[in-house]
Amino acid sequence: MSTRQTAFDLMHGKDGTMYSVSPDTKIADAIKIMCDANIGAIIVQEGDRYVGIWTERDLLQNALNENFNPYTAIIKDYMSTNLITAQYDENIYRLMDKFLGKRLRHLFITKEDGIIGFLSSGDVEKALLNDKTNELENLNAMVSWEYYSNWQWKKKK
Repeated sequence: MSTRQTAFDLMHGKDGTMYSVSPDTKIADAIKIMCDANIGAIIVQEGDRYVGIWTERDLLQNALNENFNPYTAIIKDYMSTNLITAQYDENIYRLMDKFLGKRLRHLFITKEDGIIGFLSSGDVEKALLNDKTNELENLNAMVSWEYYSNWQWKKKK
């Protein structure tokens, strides 16, 4: 792995399953899919268009509404429709800047004005940690601790 990894690389290095529901799906049904798949967000798709996203964070906020009933509420009334995107060729540091700067957990990845997938902040964090681990291992391989322990200041006589 390297800092040259792009959003496209990350998408193809993980399970590519994108779980989606239609806008008229009951929230309880979306929650069931999310629990079964162990995911924190579900895409709302109308035909071949992505029209929204609904997350576990949304559930927490919605649950505070007295009138919210996940068995009767439909997802289109509660989903986020402002889909934040990143280009497929953006590197992992640029992606992390977007996650942190906009306080997001999910980014839709686009190529030629179409959404081709999405990444979570966890996907990018994992790639960054792997990149730093590899960098540290490479540095350690170049200069071992033995080098430092054998190195000394020579006293002038």
